[in-house]
Amino acid sequence: MFDMFRVWQAAAPKMQTQFIADGESSVGKKVSTDRPVRHVGACRTHRRAVPHSLRHIALLISAGLIGTAAHATDDSLTNRQSDITPLCGAKPMIVGVSDGYGGNTWRKTGLAEVKDELSRCKNVKRIIYSNANGDPQKANSDINSMVAQGVNVLIMLPDFGAVQLPAMRAAMKAGVSVVPYSAQISGVAGRDYVVNVVGDTKQIGVLWANWLGTNLKKGNVVFVGGSPGAAGSRNFMDGLKAGLDKYPNLKLLNDQFVVTNWNPVDAQKATAGLIAQYPHIDAIVTDYGVTALAAAKAFEQAHLPVPAIVTIASDNELNCHYLSAKKSGTAFPYYTLDGTTTYVRFAVRHGVASYQGTADNESPSVLPFAYADSAKGLDPKCDPSAPPDADLSSALPPEKLKAVFEQ
Repeated sequence: MFDMFRVWQAAAPKMQTQFIADGESSVGKKVSTDRPVRHVGACRTHRRAVPHSLRHIALLISAGLIGTAAHATDDSLTNRQSDITPLCGAKPMIVGVSDGYGGNTWRKTGLAEVKDELSRCKNVKRIIYSNANGDPQKANSDINSMVAQGVNVLIMLPDFGAVQLPAMRAAMKAGVSVVPYSAQISGVAGRDYVVNVVGDTKQIGVLWANWLGTNLKKGNVVFVGGSPGAAGSRNFMDGLKAGLDKYPNLKLLNDQFVVTNWNPVDAQKATAGLIAQYPHIDAIVTDYGVTALAAAKAFEQAHLPVPAIVTIASDNELNCHYLSAKKSGTAFPYYTLDGTTTYVRFAVRHGVASYQGTADNESPSVLPFAYADSAKGLDPKCDPSAPPDADLSSALPPEKLKAVFEQ
């Protein structure tokens, strides 16, 4: 069973060996070490300590749950998944999944989403998974190894950014369809990767503003972001600012986002500072569910009513907290956009279509869906038996999601 203590208290998982999964099996085989490994675009970097798994998810949310799309009207929606079957083609294929950290529930869920999506393609011969455990050099080595083992499609979380581009580019030259997802990465589509599947950060900010304008109508708003200078937090805030322009009775109190480092302790301290600085706050907008929960707790500890909480990427703990408050008669206005574990399904479909020569017309720019909306009576799910960091907005069937939690 997954350890039930809070994810931010857990160190990153120990080093895992690469394994090959056959079909839907979660049991892997160690990769043979006597196979020749073609070194693809090797990029030497110094090994660094693995941050806590909380920060890993937060970095994804900052850098790229979260790229910025040019045309929001063309965005794909996480709760409107296309059928991969017409894209499967006829050529046998091996699919690789390269993860920079792995281990936490969000990433385990994403891997299960890959397997579930590919189960509809009967010509998938193997799924190869690797976890670099925070080591950029190993991440590139994993890509090299997968190319040597004959992967045709490579789905990857580019946790280390541009450091991984040489290996990705060489894999593309070797005929592998490479699709990074969830984190925006520099590079050239068609050369370094097929497409980069990311969330539309600025449009998400506009959706938040529209919800506040429709339901809160007037009052003071504060935006809480992540680490200093985080591009994702800036993009979220830019979208929020642009969206609030048409709601003159809503005032954004801060010109720059409040720094929390996506850490619940820092977020709670930062919110306490906001309470001291501003006598009246009507809404807290955050770019991560963990910081949203910390903000709510700061108001509760100050014996103040919790303002409207607007966020993205909620988790089981936040949603259970909201439902508990609702049951006790102290519910706060709440709106969250979710479905982020399904971003990988869009990446899988783009990768398969590229290799098979079929057509996937979905936009690589993705919008999450409204998972909780107190104004419409839409409650999120809460499962006390699931891990605190569990994302119940996954597209997995219930039995497969439960199996993830039992790993």
